[in-house]
Amino acid sequence: MLGIMRKYKQSILIKIVFVVIVLSFIGTIFLVWGRGGDKSANGPAGYAAMVDGTKISMEDFQKNYYRTRNLYEQIYGRSLTPEMEKQMGIKKATIESMVESILALKEAKNMGVKVTKDEVAAEIAKVPSFQNNGVFDFNLYQQTLKANRVTPKDFEESQEQDILIQKARNKVKEKATVTDADVMQEFKKQNDKVDLQYVSFSPADVKGSIKLTDAELDMYLQDHQAEFKTPEQVSIAYTLVSQASLASKVSVTPEEAQNYYQKNIDRYQGKGGILPFAEVKDQATADAQKAKAAREAYEKVAETANKFRAQGNLDAAAQALGSKVEKTALFTAQAPAAAIAGETELVARAFALKQNELGGPVETAKGIYLLKVIDKKPSAVPPLAQVRAKVEQKLLEVKGAEVAKKKAEEALQQLVKGGAAAKETGNFGYSATGAIPTIGTSPELMEAAFALTPANPVAKQPVKVGERWYAVKLKNRVEAPTTDFAKASAGIRQALLPKKQQEELDKWMKGLRAKAKIEINSTIKD
Repeated sequence: MLGIMRKYKQSILIKIVFVVIVLSFIGTIFLVWGRGGDKSANGPAGYAAMVDGTKISMEDFQKNYYRTRNLYEQIYGRSLTPEMEKQMGIKKATIESMVESILALKEAKNMGVKVTKDEVAAEIAKVPSFQNNGVFDFNLYQQTLKANRVTPKDFEESQEQDILIQKARNKVKEKATVTDADVMQEFKKQNDKVDLQYVSFSPADVKGSIKLTDAELDMYLQDHQAEFKTPEQVSIAYTLVSQASLASKVSVTPEEAQNYYQKNIDRYQGKGGILPFAEVKDQATADAQKAKAAREAYEKVAETANKFRAQGNLDAAAQALGSKVEKTALFTAQAPAAAIAGETELVARAFALKQNELGGPVETAKGIYLLKVIDKKPSAVPPLAQVRAKVEQKLLEVKGAEVAKKKAEEALQQLVKGGAAAKETGNFGYSATGAIPTIGTSPELMEAAFALTPANPVAKQPVKVGERWYAVKLKNRVEAPTTDFAKASAGIRQALLPKKQQEELDKWMKGLRAKAKIEINSTIKD
């Protein structure tokens, strides 16, 4: 393989740019580097998935997961929160991609797909990271792989498997056909107009009919404890030492003032630039005095805290510092006591301490704090009686949605019989955005509407748009003339082909999964 690659080698070597090149090979690269098939590590910690005896190690999964997540973060331009990751299903998408790559590679070999060394070389030569002025550079190729701790042999094998899978996918896609009926159906969808009858229900429409029992409320509370837990609360005693109170007792020498000026010279800017020390001597001396007072105050408070920490004796510490002790009522991290509002570091320390533990020093703009937690109430699920109204509201929303959907399903049956009192949309044409008059925006409902025919006028199931569930029936379909069909058919056929190809690929993979024995580690969650 290296001999083949050298024919692309150029004499001019440009500066090596470190690039992460494996992002393009999330699905296949682990098959070579991870050396699947090792069954020695069993159990939840040993593998992420097992596919017909081929192991996907947890290490390989984690590597691919982090690459996938980083790719999403690059796309979004921000770090992903755990909630965003769960919503996107990044872990699930990663392991599914790895599983499907194993299945596709195995089937590619069963199909007799072959890849030549020249094909691999040609594909690698196309990678921009290996090119110098648009031409493959063998030295750049080797050094870039080395920078990423990848051997040429492993990379080339991963490329070979990637091409194998792509060739197999292409063979499957070749089976896809767009029939004349498909083309006509799409033409009609793009040019016909439909008028819908519909019945809709929202949770607000039906919640008055919902009766909740205590058992239902209690069960919902137990199943959704996190929604109703009271936040952790603490009350503290604290003493505050002001650095400014010590400043008058602290003196600085001319040398200390000069050193402070040199270390903080950017503070002494004038219109013409940095002011000389002689011009700002008094200010620099005062600033140095404040800084020294703050430092000595912190050291004094820290020394005092260490002296009384073992006993947790805040009163004795405050007395030694010449300050007084203040106390707060119980407060939460989200709503601190008024006296310490804005003191985020102090509040954070309070919730990190154990009860009766002496903490600090904590230095803030107001001064230096020592604190002690005098009471602590953990987060807890209150009894139903205390949160009944809140639980009822939440459960009504859930039940309301369920009942609204059920009523829409019943309305579909009424529409079939023609007995439901329905509203109308009026005539409208197909729109990819899904904007439907009097209903709203729903691509799903738009597709369902234009699939309706006089022979099958009622949708198979209700569709949710916003908070409402809609049961729809075709009232009328105005068919466009087909005089332009011959002219438009070629373009329509071409536009439909990718969708048909994807359907073939989905069917192929579904079949492979159905025949395979797949075990995914239960610790991998969305």
